[in-house]
Amino acid sequence: MKKIAKSAGITLLVIAFWLAVWWLAAYRMGRELLLPSPIAVLEKLASLALTAEFWRIVLRSILRVACGILLAIVCGLLLALLTSRFAWLRRLFYPLLSVIKATPVASFVILALLWLGSSALPIFIAMLIVLPVIWAAISDGIGSLDPRLSEVCHLFNFPFGKRLRLFYLPTVTPYFLSACKTSIGLAWKAGVAAEVLAVSPVSIGKQLFEAKMYLETRELFAWTVVVVLLSLLIEGAVTLLFRSLGKRDIRRDSHAKAP
Repeated sequence: MKKIAKSAGITLLVIAFWLAVWWLAAYRMGRELLLPSPIAVLEKLASLALTAEFWRIVLRSILRVACGILLAIVCGLLLALLTSRFAWLRRLFYPLLSVIKATPVASFVILALLWLGSSALPIFIAMLIVLPVIWAAISDGIGSLDPRLSEVCHLFNFPFGKRLRLFYLPTVTPYFLSACKTSIGLAWKAGVAAEVLAVSPVSIGKQLFEAKMYLETRELFAWTVVVVLLSLLIEGAVTLLFRSLGKRDIRRDSHAKAP
């Protein structure tokens, strides 16, 4: 408990330090159009948060990115299973994986705008960011399966459900969870960037774009703070979820080993 309190205190001190730096820089510059003070930004953020439209915009942006992540997980799982089973499919799809990893997000946004609407574009971009990570991680997990354990499952004629629960899932799940933890935060940032470039309706990206166009610097900073806070909350929630899953697995294993 003391360690948690100490860590929280240090975090608050670090935040206070950088807020002071921000305030001092804004004070020295003396031009709110270029750099508003933290107080001005927080006031604007508070006024935005009191409106129903603000929460509708935030929810729509989160749902778009979440849809992209779910699509990426489904497609990544299917591709990993197929490319692990058929070597020729792996050779066929590997260049595509390399191209997706190497191409900048902005290039995909501009190209995808030719085929997709501005509402669907953030979903596609979020999926594109997560897909290679999930695909590669599950493929690595499948590749690490112990063939001797597979032979044991076949020898004792375990049904597929039992093999999945006792053999496949315990090996592949850590790879999958690690990939999710790595990619979900990236998907959120890329999804918002796609909203900005596509000016998606009812989105955080559109608010950022319009604030920049109309030189509403306080609003621009306020929405940027929203993006950062949501990114931290999403990554923190995912981390806590995976920790709880890990602890549950440890407890389950300890119960299974107990006499």
